[in-house]
Amino acid sequence: MKKLLFIIAVVLIANVLNAQTDAKAKQILDQTSQKTRSLKTISADFTFSMQNTQMKINETNNGTIKLKGNKYVVEIPGVGLKVFADGKTSWNYMKPGNQVTIAPIDENSSELMDPSSVFTIYEKGFKSKFIAEKTVDGKPVYQIELYPDKTEFEVSKITIEINKSTSMIQSALLNGTDGNTYTIKVNKFEPNREIPDAEFIFDAKKYPGVEVIDLR
Repeated sequence: MKKLLFIIAVVLIANVLNAQTDAKAKQILDQTSQKTRSLKTISADFTFSMQNTQMKINETNNGTIKLKGNKYVVEIPGVGLKVFADGKTSWNYMKPGNQVTIAPIDENSSELMDPSSVFTIYEKGFKSKFIAEKTVDGKPVYQIELYPDKTEFEVSKITIEINKSTSMIQSALLNGTDGNTYTIKVNKFEPNREIPDAEFIFDAKKYPGVEVIDLR
């Protein structure tokens, strides 16, 4: 599930990568970064899939994500998952078992698993390469590949497609070092929607009988 959150982040918000060596990729990502940073909030519906041909795994789920600065909430109804984060604390709620795990958010962590951290992804160490301009679902897109400098990211390559007219990312494919391939496609994107801060905090009153595991 940590990888899932990372992929969602990459799809929704790309930033300028210090480690870039490809000038065209840098120019495109700069435009995307400028566009996403100008948005107060982001709401999106997405489709997430995971494949592993060797293990014959092919799973697909739909979900939603809302972001506001370093706050976010991700929901995947198909697996009963809902993750809340207010910038300091995260709540991982699983409907099966009616259980929530509370943990502090480590600002010094090297992991890229919280969606807001991709705003500083360039500090973590990625190189980028422009691949092609193509048409996907009738829309012109730029295809760019990202390569991590650090093995701790557990990915060998991320391929993103950026809508040429809107400068927003519309899909991503992540090749995991665990043999899994993760794909996410943004089906609906809504910027600057009013989202109260309370939506990013788990409210136990809405989940009667919830079991709380507090790791703070």
